[in-house]
Amino acid sequence: MATAAKPAPNPASGSAHSGAAPIRAGRGSSYLLRKLHSLSGVVPIGAFLLEHFLSNSEALHGPAAYAAQVKFLNSLPWVPVLEWGFIFLPILYHAFYGFYIWSSGKSNITDYPWAGNWMYTAQRWTGLIAFAYIVQHTWYLRFSGVRLADNPAASFAKVHHELANPWMFAVYIIAIIATSWHFSYGLWLFAAKWGITPGDKARRRFGYVCTLLAAALITLGIASALAFLNPKFSYGWTTPAPQTQSQLQAPALDPSK
Repeated sequence: MATAAKPAPNPASGSAHSGAAPIRAGRGSSYLLRKLHSLSGVVPIGAFLLEHFLSNSEALHGPAAYAAQVKFLNSLPWVPVLEWGFIFLPILYHAFYGFYIWSSGKSNITDYPWAGNWMYTAQRWTGLIAFAYIVQHTWYLRFSGVRLADNPAASFAKVHHELANPWMFAVYIIAIIATSWHFSYGLWLFAAKWGITPGDKARRRFGYVCTLLAAALITLGIASALAFLNPKFSYGWTTPAPQTQSQLQAPALDPSK
């Protein structure tokens, strides 16, 4: 038997909200999978993202400082377990389940161009951009060319040679903006959906915090990217991308400078 379609809420009536709706109760595993998806975006992925931005900011202090940070991270115990258990697998789950949610939902910004609908669409597209770049970035730095875990002194030069390509630098900036937005708005959604910020007033205030967080991450990320191209750290930008340790070996810094 056909049933009448539920009418769309009238924004003028005050029943429509631009904020986040509670997590759908769902049935069976759907509820748990959505809970896990929401949580994984903050812990461990969000925590790793913040650490990654801070680690990259060591480039502002030059090749030696950046190499020391890479060496420290690779000296941690059980690095493969940490990488796969707290970085790679959570990112894969968060990304693919997010694509599933995206494919099973509908974007209606043309019919109802409200802020919440634009936010929904932006969150999905920034997630796609971020995931695509993570795949490329991880492959280049982690699995191709010189192995940085064994040659941390080569890390600054390897990143420099990637960003010296204007196209890759542009992609990097776009990825920084997309990732910063996706995480910051995702954090706002997490707080709203988990009941941490009940009510419109609390959500609005936390929205300001998340906006400042996104701006701070974008600023830090772009500053770090520019540091890899700083002329005083140059290794000869016109040379081909290095593939061996000898080509990538960072020169010792002059302590008098």
